[in-house]
Amino acid sequence: MDKNELAKVERFLRRTFANASIRVVARPRKTDSAEVYIGEEFIGVLFLDDEDGDKSYSFQMAILDSDLED
Repeated sequence: MDKNELAKVERFLRRTFANASIRVVARPRKTDSAEVYIGEEFIGVLFLDDEDGDKSYSFQMAILDSDLED
């Protein structure tokens, strides 16, 4: 993903989740995925699917049981 794509997806996520601190950051040596952060906390990976010329993005976020503790 290039910088323009990362910025578009970042704007979409910020609007969708009403959170201006979401950041989408390129991964070293990877062109088909990016890391997603809220502030400095890593929250997941964004994958690019570019089959047959139809681009789509998939966001994968793991939620650990320990994260659910109050």
